[in-house]
Amino acid sequence: MKLGFFSILLFFFITCWGQEDFLAKQYFNDGDFEKAVVFYKSLTDKNPRRSDYAEGLVACYQQLEKYKEAEEFLLKRLHQGSPYPTVFIELGYNYQLQKENEKASQYYEKALSRIEENPNYGYGIGFKFQRLILLDYALRAYERAMELNPKLDYNFQMARIYGEQGNVEKMYESYLELIKKGKASQTNVLRNLDNFISEDPNDPNNISLKRTLLLKAQNNPDILWNEVLSWLFVKQKQYLSAFNQEKAIYKRSEGRSLNRISGLGDMAFDNDALEDAAIIYTYIDKNSADPVAKLNANLSLIDIELLDETSRNLDKINKEFELLIEEYGYENQTLQLQIAYANFLTFKRNEAEKAIEILKQCLSLPLDRFSVAYVKLALGDILVFNQRFNEALIYFSQIQRSLKNDILGQNARFKVAQTSFYKGDFEWALTQLKVLRSSTSQLIANDAMQLSLLISDNSLEDSTQTALKKYAKADLLAYQQNTKEAIEVLNDILENHKGEKIEDEALMKQGELFEGIKDYTAAEMNYLKVVTFYENDILADDAHFALAELYRTVLNQPNKAKEHYEKIIYNFQDSYYFPEARKKFRILRGDILN
Repeated sequence: MKLGFFSILLFFFITCWGQEDFLAKQYFNDGDFEKAVVFYKSLTDKNPRRSDYAEGLVACYQQLEKYKEAEEFLLKRLHQGSPYPTVFIELGYNYQLQKENEKASQYYEKALSRIEENPNYGYGIGFKFQRLILLDYALRAYERAMELNPKLDYNFQMARIYGEQGNVEKMYESYLELIKKGKASQTNVLRNLDNFISEDPNDPNNISLKRTLLLKAQNNPDILWNEVLSWLFVKQKQYLSAFNQEKAIYKRSEGRSLNRISGLGDMAFDNDALEDAAIIYTYIDKNSADPVAKLNANLSLIDIELLDETSRNLDKINKEFELLIEEYGYENQTLQLQIAYANFLTFKRNEAEKAIEILKQCLSLPLDRFSVAYVKLALGDILVFNQRFNEALIYFSQIQRSLKNDILGQNARFKVAQTSFYKGDFEWALTQLKVLRSSTSQLIANDAMQLSLLISDNSLEDSTQTALKKYAKADLLAYQQNTKEAIEVLNDILENHKGEKIEDEALMKQGELFEGIKDYTAAEMNYLKVVTFYENDILADDAHFALAELYRTVLNQPNKAKEHYEKIIYNFQDSYYFPEARKKFRILRGDILN
């Protein structure tokens, strides 16, 4: 019975203490320092050894400009046993707030003197100075502690301070020394360096880092310096310079993997540095002993060639594919070749039947279920292109059942919905799309929601679904890359279904198609109509983002791009585009990103 009573009493005291702690912090964060003082006084009386409560009380006094009360409290702590040296710093800072700088310095020096007795105090003292932006004192604390005990290493903290002081060269030296000694991960250090460099190779901070790294590489050749130089060149989008560093790393590394160089080629390709990407992929083709790596490099080179879609070039590419098929044949490890060739035949040469035959031949190989799904997904896409909808639906449904909880299975379910939409079975499409709204892939969930709203909105308004059927036809034509015909069908919708809900969808789709044929003026006009007349509708954020990207990447009007990114940031916080819009807005504004 006594034990039960004691437990209840203990629980009561813990609960009360927890409430006081919560309220003290809450009032402080709300700026209600008068109320916070009451709770912090109570907490420090009950827990005299808790430095966080003492610091909270002192901070409240200082916010209320009750410096005498703070002084009395701190002096009392100094005379209670052996106080931790940071109490001297707090007292000194209290004097500094009152412009008594000489007194403040005396107490700061007293704190530093305690390091002589015990170098392990260096971290706590340095960190306290750092928090109060007393950076010179913080450096002295860390440096002296390391001098007295060489086993201590506060280079990471010192590097941060150098950065805050604007002493970029010393910061670089400290960070690079940390990597060299294995005291910090390269990833962590590069994340910190990223705050100080930009995409501009002529930025003084970039030049300084490059100079520091080149000197280190000359004095002490090490792969590490090549890796950081490569990282810097990538940040500056100088992919060939990064490639030179990566070649040096490759030649001096054990294992001789070309994975880093392959990743660099992909980055160059994704950033439209196509000539650089071609040079990198060609190097992989000539130097890799791995057949799959060589094949992937060749397929990437073909992707670059495909950007020139003249009939002469397409004939050349077709021969290249045939030679690759002859060399690699039909193997489990080279399915990407057959799928790439099938897509080329279908979407570039309009030879879907030949493509279907190739992929069906692949399905006769002894494949695992993921490889089977991979082939069936490509086969289904080609069958849709060929308007063999029912056959395509069978393959997509098989993937969906086989990989129900996988992204590949969810993608197949979306394709079931999309194919049903193309063939005019809007009700079945909606059934599939409702499930996909909670997809683990945000992109699939977003696409599912938009298609679902398109169908449901336009089915309610028009029971005959005339405009919706026209839109589905235009969407299919666009998928089949019959762009001009798709634009004409959308024109029909815009002329004959004015004022209907489908109008903004038609404008957006047509705008995307105009971009595809490089009619950027027409695309801009369509997007502007959406943001002007449908500002509160579901596609407004899509149109703002499309305009921003158009102004930023094609029309070279960064101020207009910034305006549309800003619209998304302030008016569409739940938009799929919000994170990317915020990032690009900050870059255009000149912010340094983490």
